[in-house]
Amino acid sequence: MYRIEDAQPTRATRGEGDSIRQDYASVRSLSEALVAPLSDADATIQSMQDASPAKWHLAHTTWFFETFLLRDHLGGYRLFDERFGYLFNSYYEAEGPRHARGSRGLLSRPSLAEVLEWRAHVDAAMPELLEREDLRALIELGLAHEQQHQELLLTDIKHALWRNPLGPAYAAADDKPDTVGRDVCWTSHPGGVVEIGHDGSGFAFDNEGPRHKVLLEPFALSDRLVTNAEWDAFIADGGYATPNLWLSDGWAWVQHESIAAPLYWREGEHFTLSGWQQRDPQAPVTHISYFEADAFASWAGYRLPTEFEWEALGAHADASGGNQLDRAGSVHPTGSASLFGDCWQWTRSAYLPYPRFRVAEGAVGEYNGKFMSGQFVLKGASCATPRGSSRASYRNFFYPQQRWQFTGLRLAKDI
Repeated sequence: MYRIEDAQPTRATRGEGDSIRQDYASVRSLSEALVAPLSDADATIQSMQDASPAKWHLAHTTWFFETFLLRDHLGGYRLFDERFGYLFNSYYEAEGPRHARGSRGLLSRPSLAEVLEWRAHVDAAMPELLEREDLRALIELGLAHEQQHQELLLTDIKHALWRNPLGPAYAAADDKPDTVGRDVCWTSHPGGVVEIGHDGSGFAFDNEGPRHKVLLEPFALSDRLVTNAEWDAFIADGGYATPNLWLSDGWAWVQHESIAAPLYWREGEHFTLSGWQQRDPQAPVTHISYFEADAFASWAGYRLPTEFEWEALGAHADASGGNQLDRAGSVHPTGSASLFGDCWQWTRSAYLPYPRFRVAEGAVGEYNGKFMSGQFVLKGASCATPRGSSRASYRNFFYPQQRWQFTGLRLAKDI
């Protein structure tokens, strides 16, 4: 019998024995473990346009494998349901028209059970393709894509449950002691010319390359994330009411949206995947926008790191360390000492192409390149990132006002 704890999203080195088959099985099973606590109604709701229903995440990742692998590369394969391509395409213009993103929550049918049946149908057809070396890169992309949607599934259902006045829990809270606070220490870097971008070993998304040289000035990064207690001090000092701390667009956003605290905060509490809980003062603050992160850094007398500074230090850290997702259950930042985990960390770097970047041919070329406008890079990993799926060169990216993801900040300074 399948057990939740069997769904470990480990990513073995490609090309060794059965690793691709094991990876495929573990990634696909973890997705289903993540929806196991949800009812059909839970899995169908959509709380805002930026979020998608849990059922849609299960279906879209299955559409990816059926469309780009089984349909195109397995002779005689028949689509499970020809209508599903229209329903579960996300943004691939080359694949034709699709259901509007903001209306995904209206898809009461197919049911969650039918989506799971579709997943089983696709999984049963995939083994033959998993043997093909010529498809290895595309399969790896599909697995990495599904791992991204596992994190989105958790953050999206958190937002949906928060919108419910009852504040229901996705999972029971872990019985853990409060985080022990510690003073900030700084990790310095002498600057100079460093190589940035993926080094070519193992999987990477196209936006992580090409590898290139960057000149850095001497700098230092904080050895921990900013905490809830520090954010409380920012609020108490009028941080949300002091315009000279904010970027112009950020101040306009604060005023227009009446922002006065991180998302999910209320007096002494915050909403978690375990429902409303008391805030741990020493745990990392999370669910903050780029605008908030930049304003806090200005208030504290520091700044946000560039993505290149972060990567220069992150290249020497354990990317699989820290508080990251191992299984379904309670997911929340805990304040680990790792550079990775707990929260994605805002950088001050715009999400732009690296020198000599070229968009891949075909529909999969729409994956990253066309979003290189108006967004900022985040580095590291969060408590909802499947362990082993991030790396120093990984470039997460969101718009500066978005904060429903597990986003936090690590301060930087010039030296």
